[in-house]
Amino acid sequence: MLLHTATSSNKQLQEATESNFRLQMSSKIRIEKTCMFCGEKFTAKTTVTKYCSHKCASRAYKVRAKEDKIQKATEQETENEILFNPIVNKKEFLSIKEACMLLGASRWTIYRMIEKGQLPAAKIGRRTIIQKVDIENLFNKAL
Repeated sequence: MLLHTATSSNKQLQEATESNFRLQMSSKIRIEKTCMFCGEKFTAKTTVTKYCSHKCASRAYKVRAKEDKIQKATEQETENEILFNPIVNKKEFLSIKEACMLLGASRWTIYRMIEKGQLPAAKIGRRTIIQKVDIENLFNKAL
């Protein structure tokens, strides 16, 4: 019986110490800040708070997500512009890759057209060359 009271007394002491420790660790910091979304003044409880409410934080997130989408779309558009080389328009003979850029078709489509005889091509070593005139004639036949 004596052992039981000593153990329960130790537990109570330990719990009291832990609760005091928690009380000491809690912060009572209050900082006047301006919301980065709406611009209103508010009292922040932490040093890293940026927004006055969950509503402002959510709206700011939506704006950031929208800007990221727009940025990715513009980057992709500039990549597509880089893929089209204006020198292709000046060349008389085109590689398969350049013919793809000019026609907007895949490599395999160009190879299929060569295989079927729809598009004449010549081989120089391992490289396949297509005359630009033949590509233009391909569209003239279609009309």
